[in-house]
Amino acid sequence: MHNHPAFIIHSGLTHSSCEHVVDNPFLELLNVEHTVWREGYSEFEMAITPAVLNRQRVLQGGVISTLLDAACGYSGLYSPDADTPIHGFTLSLTMNFLDKGLGERITAKGYLERKGKSVFFARGEAWVDSRILIATALGTFKYVRSR
Repeated sequence: MHNHPAFIIHSGLTHSSCEHVVDNPFLELLNVEHTVWREGYSEFEMAITPAVLNRQRVLQGGVISTLLDAACGYSGLYSPDADTPIHGFTLSLTMNFLDKGLGERITAKGYLERKGKSVFFARGEAWVDSRILIATALGTFKYVRSR
């Protein structure tokens, strides 16, 4: 079984005390911030810059999908103990794009809906500037067992 790189996680806090360690090279490349993380909920934010726009000059759909995948996935992986991280990977993710990604910042919110022994289910919302819902997601994720 392989680990999805978006879900190699740690629950430690960075120097700001309000942002969680991303510990994911791809999300770090996008300058994504993990701003809220608690049992059953996760939130990621990033600035909308020219580098993440498509040729129509709106937020690229893959960026939105990436953020929602991470937010949904992390919602089921919270561990209050930084020394005992929980790992998982995406089995399926269904996206619905509702509006254009025009604005300054995108926030992806992930909500844990149900969890079992080996899989969990989550839903997500992507908001631009905290006022425009631009996408929703439903995902199924699998826990990675400790070795």
